[in-house]
Amino acid sequence: MYDSVMASKQKQPASGKNPQGDLTLIQIAQRFSTEEAAREYFEKLRWPNGPVCPHCGNADQARVYKVTPNPAKKIRAGLYKCAECLQGFTVTVGTVCEDSHIPLNKWLIGFYMMCASKTQVSALQLQRQLEIGSYRSAWFMCHRIRFALQDIIPTDKLDGIVEADETYIGGVKRGMGRRYTGNKTAVVSLVERGGRVRSQVVQKVSGDVLGRLLKQHVAKSAHLNTDEAPVYKKPGKGFASHDVVNHSQEEYARHDASGRLASTNTAEGFFGNSKRSLDGTHHHVSAKHLPLYLAELDYKYNTREETDGVRTARGIPKIVGKRLMLRRPKSVRS
Repeated sequence: MYDSVMASKQKQPASGKNPQGDLTLIQIAQRFSTEEAAREYFEKLRWPNGPVCPHCGNADQARVYKVTPNPAKKIRAGLYKCAECLQGFTVTVGTVCEDSHIPLNKWLIGFYMMCASKTQVSALQLQRQLEIGSYRSAWFMCHRIRFALQDIIPTDKLDGIVEADETYIGGVKRGMGRRYTGNKTAVVSLVERGGRVRSQVVQKVSGDVLGRLLKQHVAKSAHLNTDEAPVYKKPGKGFASHDVVNHSQEEYARHDASGRLASTNTAEGFFGNSKRSLDGTHHHVSAKHLPLYLAELDYKYNTREETDGVRTARGIPKIVGKRLMLRRPKSVRS
């Protein structure tokens, strides 16, 4: 009985096979065992209508041509040349994969592992399973994948019923108790009930900070739900309604005058899952790198209704236009 219920929840076709075109780990191993095959897949996702020069934007297929590889002349596979700007490029130019010595088939598996994992994948696990030379390379690869999944400038705003809540991520300082936040990092999450989430690290939880976040990410027509923290009182006036649940009086959900459910349980559930995911895999995450881990958690939540393969295929094109450097260039160092 249990097996039949679980099978129905997986939303698979009657034949038991995955949806057509959906990626699985075994398919990646079979179809993309070589770097050349993986490169063609990356090109298909990045350039569905043919190669586009990342230097000048030339998309005229008659003016972009593929260079025949020649190891003797150090002409690598996958090289294109633009007849407009006379620049050479590959599918990784202008992406988080640029200047990486890790083969693209390993990048593809790394993307799949991180997108398919319901929690988190450690850099040590990627180093072992993908046979990456050093922990440093595997760690940087994980961070570049997280950076690719991050929405740098969201193009639309959350609407409907939006829950706003804050939490503090970090360990317990000995002798200070669990409520001490001096050694923790503040995180604010905005959750569109039944929809998307956006999380951000903040230096201080204040009315001004929350007001800017809400104005940037939430539509004025939204119905805001928060707890009784006074920092939400002034920003909440800018929305269609602002419902408050009083946790200090053990109130966690109620129906307002219009019949809408006032609650922050969705945001708190997201926080609970996120903390267990981070603690169970990484044990400790520094404040410096926490935004990248939040970007990964947000992306997985926002694509939770999709299959692992679709989530991966949607994530790979997000590599374009993003560069994450392990060290800052010498010219910009202080």
